[in-house]
Amino acid sequence: MADVAGEGTAESAATGSGRPAGPNPIELIAVSIRRERERTGLSMTELAKRAGIAKSTLSQLESGTGNPSVETLWALGVALDVPFSRLVDPPRPAVKVIRAGEGPVTHSERADYSATLLASCPPNARRDIFRIEAQPGEARTSDPHNAGTTEHLLLSTGRALAGPAEEPVELAPGDYIAYPGDAPHIFRALAPDTTAVIVMEHT
Repeated sequence: MADVAGEGTAESAATGSGRPAGPNPIELIAVSIRRERERTGLSMTELAKRAGIAKSTLSQLESGTGNPSVETLWALGVALDVPFSRLVDPPRPAVKVIRAGEGPVTHSERADYSATLLASCPPNARRDIFRIEAQPGEARTSDPHNAGTTEHLLLSTGRALAGPAEEPVELAPGDYIAYPGDAPHIFRALAPDTTAVIVMEHT
């Protein structure tokens, strides 16, 4: 599986950046998966079956020894009926600043594509914000998310094909597209160092 990476850890604290070390993202994910599984009352076997992953993989994730891919976390989110962000976002301070290159990052195992969670849903709101970085090559194809999900995408740099898997739209910097996130959809970078911001809206 692909790695989950997080910046702003003890290493950055040692560099004199002045920013405190952040928690280990793998440990945060492990705690979140266990918490949500126990909340739903699912056994490890049943959750693994619903998510379409091996029980041994789930066991590794819950013990903090696995490195989940974007696809694995999305599958678990759908199986648990929670937003992807609830599995990866640490507790937020009153003011939250994420510098370029920081934040909890998950990588696709199918494409040169990474998603950094910038903000998850606060109470009484249902939206998550991600910064996307991608390179030309294999498209990042997403399975349907929770019913009622809409994705809003604003391309920042480069060029990309994005939107419904059957009818993606070519985007240039500054272009915006909204499309159903509860149907198959894709993101394919057409130029090096393509970046975008995605807002996921949950109903």
